[in-house]
Amino acid sequence: MSIRNSTATWKGTLKEGAGTMTVGAGHYEGPFTFASRFESGNGTNPEELIGAAHAGCYSMFLSALLTGNGTPPVRVTTTAAVHLGEGPTITQIDLVSEADVPGISAEKFAELAADAKAKCPISKALAAVETVTLDAKLV
Repeated sequence: MSIRNSTATWKGTLKEGAGTMTVGAGHYEGPFTFASRFESGNGTNPEELIGAAHAGCYSMFLSALLTGNGTPPVRVTTTAAVHLGEGPTITQIDLVSEADVPGISAEKFAELAADAKAKCPISKALAAVETVTLDAKLV
């Protein structure tokens, strides 16, 4: 079993305060504020980090499925757009993935892409999100 740790510290009130998020052993550290989360301020936010985790997990899982199919990818690039709605609640995640996979049919690729969306660990962890879309393309 693997355990991964991240840390967040928030100082001050919701609107005037500021915080820092550190991923893992400090491989990424970034500031976040009310403005970076709910407006267009500088810094990151928890939803961007969820998006990065989902995009990374999906890309790796799809790569594993493609390799297991005998059609290893040259590259898989995925973007995750995380929608934060009222509440606030994550209401939707849009995955857009492009993969360079020699020798695979479009039909088999679509099947494996959908399987990766359903089965990657981050997708499973985000099962409470009402809508998760996928647009996967071969390049």
